[in-house]
Amino acid sequence: MSKNCKGVKELFEEVIYQGFCTGCGACITGCPYIVTHEGRIILLDKCTVVEAECYEHCPRTYTDMNALSHEIFGVPFSDQEVGVTLDIYMARTKEREIGEKGQDGGTVTTLLALALQEGMIDLVVCTKMDEDKVPRGYLARSREELLQCAGTCYEASFALESYRSIPRHSTEKVGVVGLGCQLEALTKIRQYPPEKNVSPDNIKLTLGLFCGWALSPHVFHPYLRENYDVSRVVKFDIPHTPGYSFDVHTKSGIKSVPLDEIRPYINPACQYCWDMTAEFSDVSLGSAGSAFPGWNTVVTRTKVGADLMELVKRKGLLETQALPDGRLAHLKSVALKRKKEALKSIVGKTGNKNDLLYVGNLPQRMADRLLEIP
Repeated sequence: MSKNCKGVKELFEEVIYQGFCTGCGACITGCPYIVTHEGRIILLDKCTVVEAECYEHCPRTYTDMNALSHEIFGVPFSDQEVGVTLDIYMARTKEREIGEKGQDGGTVTTLLALALQEGMIDLVVCTKMDEDKVPRGYLARSREELLQCAGTCYEASFALESYRSIPRHSTEKVGVVGLGCQLEALTKIRQYPPEKNVSPDNIKLTLGLFCGWALSPHVFHPYLRENYDVSRVVKFDIPHTPGYSFDVHTKSGIKSVPLDEIRPYINPACQYCWDMTAEFSDVSLGSAGSAFPGWNTVVTRTKVGADLMELVKRKGLLETQALPDGRLAHLKSVALKRKKEALKSIVGKTGNKNDLLYVGNLPQRMADRLLEIP
């Protein structure tokens, strides 16, 4: 445990009740008293543990960004807009089956399927929608199971609950695909291994997903059930052209609503999140934008990630091309804006530029740039 660790009481007081919970799932399963119910974190009974893993591993309790960077990359925290990078380019799958089921370019599913096939990993911690289109953490051990998880749900899924369900003495090699907040939590788990869960040394691959925001399940899902026959929904999408909309693909067609209609259901915690590009991962991936529909932007960050990308290209499973300078500049600009807006929201909450809540130990150069200190 770190010297800053507290218990479940402080977790609820400092995170849950303050509206900072991202729905990552890191606190679940490690504690018998914490569960989810209809998209909320619920405390079943009083817990007297004063130094608890639920508090330690939460991505919205104090997080030493420099320590996390050393854990993953072996270097101090980067002051670059999108973090540590080895290469950035565009990619899309050449596998028709994945292309039909995947989101955008299908690159995530292609990479994970190959990693399973090559024995780099034995299972993938990911997200799968149930019959009611509620996203939940899931352990995929085959290509077929991965295909069941392809696509984006846009709701918080508490996916790390499934990681913590892996048997303590398991020797399976683990891959994880998740959002920035989930990978921050996972890196904290790596720093402070849980006593009763599988060792984080089993984690061999992490894929991070770009994220602008996630929807709160406890308010969005009632809206979804009220307006759609969820049993007929096959896919959700937010296309960039011709105009931003929320598209629900059903067995009989597509129903689109203006994106503004679902914005009220965005998790309030997202305004305090600054990691748009999932910086603590081996490979980060997202949509390549309206100019390149059907492509993914790919950011390789570690040797593990770079080696996997080279392998998938050698096997002819992905098509790649350079990310145009204008698109790269746009990505950096949006990522930087996200960081500035998040810290502005945080300072608005604390009233103090020296109190950035969970964002700890930033390089001074970055802090000055983001907070615009003269």
